[in-house]
Amino acid sequence: MASTADIKNGLCIDFKNDLWQVVEFQHVKPGKGAAFVRTKLKNLKTGKVLENTFPSGAKIDTARVERRPYQFLYQDDTGYNFMHTETFEQMAIPEFMITNPQFLKEGTVAEILIHAETETPLVVELPVYMDFIITYTEPGIKGDTATNAMKDAKIDTGATVRVPLFINEGEKVRIDTRSGEYSNRVND
Repeated sequence: MASTADIKNGLCIDFKNDLWQVVEFQHVKPGKGAAFVRTKLKNLKTGKVLENTFPSGAKIDTARVERRPYQFLYQDDTGYNFMHTETFEQMAIPEFMITNPQFLKEGTVAEILIHAETETPLVVELPVYMDFIITYTEPGIKGDTATNAMKDAKIDTGATVRVPLFINEGEKVRIDTRSGEYSNRVND
């Protein structure tokens, strides 16, 4: 049992007979009236996002979840197959449990949130930044870097991302997997 003072991003709670993860929170102390905590909660089973307000000092039930490293092996008709990096145990995960599956590459080590009491997987989180090779994009124009203009580019997983005009085919770029935004060019 915890209180609203313990709320932080990533905290998993039992709320309305389901497991929810805190995506955003804000402590609010209005000039008049009692303080409260405004939260954005994501359902770990359905992915639905809910906004909820807790009165300050309210008791909340925290859920025990563990983050375990799993390596992505392959995708087939059973789902996305992952292997635990220490025990070599394998499990198939359905696509809806993976945050941004279009960025998943063979061999990627991701973290799977596991409910500690029932040993069930809840969500698969990819590394925040991953490197990809541009497989197709329109050619850039030399000197056209003064503005923040972006163009579409296809990466080696088949996903389409927006990159600056000076990026060409065959270059390696770093992408933020949470938002799908270009971060920077990678020089090997």
